[in-house]
Amino acid sequence: MKLTIKDKDFLERLKPLFDSKVLDIELKKDGLKRLILRKNYGDKITSCFNLTRQGIRWRFHHIFSEIYVSAYEVIYFVESLFGTELRQKAIEIARERVELRKKAHKMGHFDFYRRKSE
Repeated sequence: MKLTIKDKDFLERLKPLFDSKVLDIELKKDGLKRLILRKNYGDKITSCFNLTRQGIRWRFHHIFSEIYVSAYEVIYFVESLFGTELRQKAIEIARERVELRKKAHKMGHFDFYRRKSE
């Protein structure tokens, strides 16, 4: 599962609030462990995100529980079979892809082409 543009925007808006201690991320342990958003995210936060409180909770759960934790599940599974020797190579590839995306973004190349069906 990949991050969408909406997910990226959400994270970019969440970061300053997290840094300024307006919001906090905690591990909840009531049965199945999960990450939750804590502190006051009332009217000020909903206007910042332009989402309802339920929308903020849903987007947070989607990113942090479904995407982020699932990525580590895959990493754990692959490394339990093949060891950690590939980790550094995978990180190098990921960094390169991020840099290429940044360069493409700066250059304004966002043309995506689909194959033409015959």
